[in-house]
Amino acid sequence: MDFDEILEVTKIHSIAGNLKEPYLAERPFRNPHHTASYVALVGGGQTPHPGEITLAHRGVLFMDEFPEFERRVLEALRQPLEDGVVSVSRAKGTISFPAKSLMVFAMNPCPCGNYGSANKPCLCSTQTLYRYQRKVSGPIADRIDVWLEVPHFESAKMAQKSKVESDGIRKKVEKAREIQKKRFAGRKIRVNSEMRPKEIEEFAPLSKECEDLLRVATGKLDLSARAYHRVIKLSRTIADFESSKDIEKEHLLEALQYRPRKNFFIYES
Repeated sequence: MDFDEILEVTKIHSIAGNLKEPYLAERPFRNPHHTASYVALVGGGQTPHPGEITLAHRGVLFMDEFPEFERRVLEALRQPLEDGVVSVSRAKGTISFPAKSLMVFAMNPCPCGNYGSANKPCLCSTQTLYRYQRKVSGPIADRIDVWLEVPHFESAKMAQKSKVESDGIRKKVEKAREIQKKRFAGRKIRVNSEMRPKEIEEFAPLSKECEDLLRVATGKLDLSARAYHRVIKLSRTIADFESSKDIEKEHLLEALQYRPRKNFFIYES
């Protein structure tokens, strides 16, 4: 984190009363349990205090067993996913807490975890599947930039030693961050995901070939206006990872493949 981010994060944790050091120099990582209350996640109380969503500001918020969280907690993520803030309303007024973090959500395909497995039968009824995946609403799904399915991990691979790739990935991330820092110097934007349509036109222009490709994909994938802009921003980030000045066709195609399938939700298939 740079100096301004350190001050930002330190202030938040100081207000929350959990600052154990003079300042926080590392990006926060928050991993709340799915049984955590609405106030614990979103913030609030008689004297409003920040919740886990805000405590992850400028860091990572990891929510495992995503559909198991309380429904109103999931719906409360709409604002931080879209605007990077979370608002808490009380009788005396409304207070907004910053909530710009990398949000990572993990979920099983069904309550028993075996749906789609070639080795184990799914024990869930159609009704159970419907209720489980229905918890992640369309508007929330639309705000998530990257959807990845993790295949079944073969037992034979568990004995294999992991490759040392972290250092290489870290360097690529740091380089991409530096590119974005220079791009948005003097603005209130730090990363590509914070761009609005006006900034997208300025910093992420598309070639004629890419425009035509995105137009076709928008129709076939039935992308919303929000998803359309998110694809462009993600393409810009992928291009930054490749140290590419312009968004190429390959960057756009990769960003498009991270959108959720139309039949991701069983009840829509």
